[in-house]
Amino acid sequence: MKENFAPWRNRLHEIIFEADTKLGKLFDVTLLILIIISIILVMLESIASLNDIYGTWFNMAEWVITIYFTIEYILRLICVYKPSKYVFSFFGIIDLLSILPSYLEIIFGLAGSQYFASVRAMRLIRVFRIFKLAKFLDESKSLVAALKASQAKITVFLTFILMMAIVIGSIMYFVEGGQGSAFTSIPRSIYWAIVTLTTVGYGDIAPTTAIGQFLAAVVMVMGYGVLAVPTGIVSAELVASDSNNAHNQSTQACKSCLSEGHDADAQFCKYCGEEL
Repeated sequence: MKENFAPWRNRLHEIIFEADTKLGKLFDVTLLILIIISIILVMLESIASLNDIYGTWFNMAEWVITIYFTIEYILRLICVYKPSKYVFSFFGIIDLLSILPSYLEIIFGLAGSQYFASVRAMRLIRVFRIFKLAKFLDESKSLVAALKASQAKITVFLTFILMMAIVIGSIMYFVEGGQGSAFTSIPRSIYWAIVTLTTVGYGDIAPTTAIGQFLAAVVMVMGYGVLAVPTGIVSAELVASDSNNAHNQSTQACKSCLSEGHDADAQFCKYCGEEL
């Protein structure tokens, strides 16, 4: 199959999956603009007054975008060695979800008006198109890598925070609990501790005793540390990731495993060995 991969399919892959050529950049910019327009249309359709007036135009514009995305989806399947790998990839699923609701609306809409409510709910799936924007954010890969690298540290930190919330909530229930108090149970007190530690402060529960207010003040101050620690952990991993990836990388995507992030002078995929 790979030996019979036609030159035009290689060219198509270069345009759709890469951005080193003028046509590739044009394709990406066009796709980016249509994604943004599509998201705006979804928002405007939810405004009843606008939808009553411009509903027909919204629907026409949506179908133009849907047809474009459908063609894009088919072309992506054509220009890769293993279409099934793309279909079940993250972006493959997002691409499918972005076009599926419109076709489901036709299928179920023709079956009877009783399906109209459920079809409208299906159309909300179109907001998943916003995840297609991730294709254009190179720095998102560094962020994901940093989050993965700091996963263990953040898990330990969150476990410690959860233990602290349980202890603080239990103490606050002991201090504030009683008849007429908002701290009616330990779980509710733990909820207060979490809200206060995260500096959200809904104000639906508040201590009234001097000891309780002192404890609340301590928890509020601790809340700043809760925000700073995970930020520092991820930032450190981001710096390390950026230093490790300081060399230039191209936008080449492997036609076999669909992986990206290859060196600018790479001739073979560093993940599967396929020729780029």
